[in-house]
Formats: sequence, structure tokens, C-alpha cells
Amino acid sequence: MAILIDGYNLMYGSGILPLGKVPHTLQYYRQSLMRFLDEHLSADDLAQTTVVFDAAESPPGLPRHYAHGTVQVYYAADHAEADDLIEELIEADRLPQKLLVVSSDHRLQRAAQRRGAECIDSDAWYDQLRENKQRFDNDSTKKSVAPPASDKQRELSEEEVRRWLEEFGE
Repeated sequence: MAILIDGYNLMYGSGILPLGKVPHTLQYYRQSLMRFLDEHLSADDLAQTTVVFDAAESPPGLPRHYAHGTVQVYYAADHAEADDLIEELIEADRLPQKLLVVSSDHRLQRAAQRRGAECIDSDAWYDQLRENKQRFDNDSTKKSVAPPASDKQRELSEEEVRRWLEEFGE
């Protein structure tokens, strides 16, 4: 499943970037987010992940698009805000039903839903990744946040149904 992340939205929603005056540069917090993703996503998920940041206060001399490992990173330099670029990426996605948009921004969630993509609030996704990491550390098996690739449908366990309902509501 492709993952499209509203970078600053996730940084604020997760607490990686605190509200108010911050003791470090935005680049420090952007790098903290990238380290978090590296530590919490599987290699397959990282290879399908795109992070978009507003261009304001982007690092000087940094290209507007670059790869952080296998993660694609964009600064919305030619857009009024990152949301505009994220909406364009949602619209351009060839398989939106296999796209997860990570943002608490209702505008982006509506854009994702119009295309049949899934969306999740940034703080909920962050918490889910941390929970998955704890399970991984306990189980010694890293699990993908994306569903397994399979054409066969299977019945969900009661625990899986409970987690989905907690995550996405009724």
C-alpha cells in the first residue's frame, strides 16, 4: 500500500514538532520524522512512502524533491501550501484504492475519500506505528502497516475487528 504523508501535520500530531517556540531548527525535526519512519516502517512500506512538506523554511540549497533512502520527500515550492501538492498527488495516483493518506486535515481526507483512498489522522497513525513497533520488539518479527498482498479474502478475528473499529469508527 502506498503511503502519502502530510509531513508537518504528522510532526505536530505526533509531538515530534512541539507547539510554540522550538529549541531546534525545522530541519532537525524533519530529520527526526525521517528517523522515526525508518525505525517504524518495513522496507516495503518505506519504498512506497512519500512525505510532503510546505516549502516555507525548507533547507537552503536542498532540491524540492529528493529521496531519503527509499522514501520520496517533496517540498511544495511551487504551491501555496503542502496541501495543494498532496491533493495533486492524490489525484494523480493510478491506484488510489491502494493509497493511504496520513493527515488530520479534513480537506485532504475528503480528497482521499473522493478517489477511494484510505485516510487516517496523523496522531492515530503515529500511535499505530508505535504500537506495531512494540509488538515487533516483543515478537521479533517486523510487520508491515500495509495489509498483506492477497487476492483471497479472509474473515477477521474479533480482535482485528475491534482494532479496526477503534481506528476508523463504525
